[in-house]
Amino acid sequence: MDAYLALGSNLGDRQHYLRSAIKALQMTEGITVVQESPVFETAAVGYTNQPDFLNMALHIKTTLTPEKLLERALAVETELGRVREIKWGPRTIDIDVLFYGRLIINTETLIVPHPFLHERAFVLLPLRDIAPDWVHPLLRITVHEMAEQVSGKEGVHRWEKPLVNDCVHIEN
Repeated sequence: MDAYLALGSNLGDRQHYLRSAIKALQMTEGITVVQESPVFETAAVGYTNQPDFLNMALHIKTTLTPEKLLERALAVETELGRVREIKWGPRTIDIDVLFYGRLIINTETLIVPHPFLHERAFVLLPLRDIAPDWVHPLLRITVHEMAEQVSGKEGVHRWEKPLVNDCVHIEN
């Protein structure tokens, strides 16, 4: 199944955490990273008293169920030191499931498509680079159209540095 993930980091070596999360996901049986978006630097939204984020999107192919994909994403966050103290607060890594095929899921633990993706420039601009024609199954508009309509684009800037490949080894 095609799925799209959003990654963000704003603590410590942000690019290291992004690259390590990608590697950990890629090393997971049932997940193949198909494409990485460019990285964007973004001012914090919501809780703004925190460092700027690096954000990107991934296109993956997966045989994991949506719930198992979320479980793995949360495990990678924990393995990379994420601590949840403040809602929308600083974090070493954040991994969100944006789309899982064309499925619409609304359970206690998982909502897909991600309920706020159409409101977040820091999600839509990276996603537009790898999936401009992907159609939101509820809104019935493309990622490109959502990116054109979203507010807050002025706080999202393409990060011109390549991600370094200095990942830590993570055991599954």
